[in-house]
Amino acid sequence: MRVLLVGAGGVGTAVTRIAARRAFFDLMVVADHDLARAEAAVAALGPDGSRFRAARVDAADESAVADLLARHGCDVLFNATDPRFVMPLFRAARAGGATYLDMAMSLSRPDAERPYEVCGVKLGDEQFALAADWAQAGALALVGMGVEPGLSDVFARYAADELFDEIEEIGVRDGANLTVDGYDFAPSFSIWTTIEECLNPPVVYEAGRGWFTTEPFSEPEVFDFPDGIGPVECVNVEHEEVLLVPRWVKAGRVTFKYGLGREFIETLRTLHLLGLDRTEPVTVPGADGPVAVSPRDVVAACLPDPATLGERMHGKTCAGTWVRGTKDGATREVYLYHVVDNQWTMAQYGCQAVVWQTAVNPVVALELLATGAWSGSGVLGPEAFPPRPFLDLLTAYGAPWGMREQ
Repeated sequence: MRVLLVGAGGVGTAVTRIAARRAFFDLMVVADHDLARAEAAVAALGPDGSRFRAARVDAADESAVADLLARHGCDVLFNATDPRFVMPLFRAARAGGATYLDMAMSLSRPDAERPYEVCGVKLGDEQFALAADWAQAGALALVGMGVEPGLSDVFARYAADELFDEIEEIGVRDGANLTVDGYDFAPSFSIWTTIEECLNPPVVYEAGRGWFTTEPFSEPEVFDFPDGIGPVECVNVEHEEVLLVPRWVKAGRVTFKYGLGREFIETLRTLHLLGLDRTEPVTVPGADGPVAVSPRDVVAACLPDPATLGERMHGKTCAGTWVRGTKDGATREVYLYHVVDNQWTMAQYGCQAVVWQTAVNPVVALELLATGAWSGSGVLGPEAFPPRPFLDLLTAYGAPWGMREQ
């Protein structure tokens, strides 16, 4: 396997450090719009970096990405950029005859008239619209294969296959007790992506009704997270699992709720009130004349890079899938989860916990594709594959998962 990894930010860098310890690939080209960042990611591997190369590429330039695939003979395109670049990289992979993998799907667009009732363009719709082309070509696009979406979807499939006869509800629940020294507000993940998923209308799925939307931060609940994290208030946000799980797993209801906290929610609401969540450029004065800038990009530039916060960060993060239903005629409720301690990831990989947890899952998936344990064609989510090989290999990577009977 020869991999083109596009994106050398926090998650991309974590991918290289995890993959460097595995033998399933021959070459990984680390490409970024900032060549120095790609070179730094490779250089940090030291003697373990012999199978890695750095390159510069504009993720929005489909022909340049396809050329880079051909130049290095890469048969996989691994997208580690933010969701704005999903479609150009998705199309470049198809044009270049490569398997495609991403951790977030094509962006949604809310309904213009009833955004908090009905869906407009849903997450992943643009990719699934091209599924027939991929299937006819015998090519695979594995979409939404990070931690959430990704591992959370594998958990949903595992629950359906091995734990339940009928599932009434699947709810992805994400929470943490992470703190960052020296900052009053320092998100542990991309603020661009966080704003996107938290301020867009959340999507809920119900059998018989299909997908519909609600207001941001709706249906608050307190969820008790394991391994000492404890109770965290979680609210509805837009997330890919709700769009992926029902395609392959039969369930009465599917939701995604994120443990944000009151302060974080109020900060996001203020950004929205001021229009600072907008992606459309606004014109501002500059030293050499007017400059067009995206307000959301300005917000991101004003905050610390999440990848640099590891040494100041303390605590754990938990990704998991809560499932309620019946087994052998009895009611059952479980929480399948994956907890990562920032102290451990920093000591073992030099990466903060959230980016490491996001990165390890697609690397596991790549290894399963390389060995043939996972295979398929078309545009497929993690639920389309057998879950047990993934969960076993994740444990072998030193990142065991858990299950709690509720």
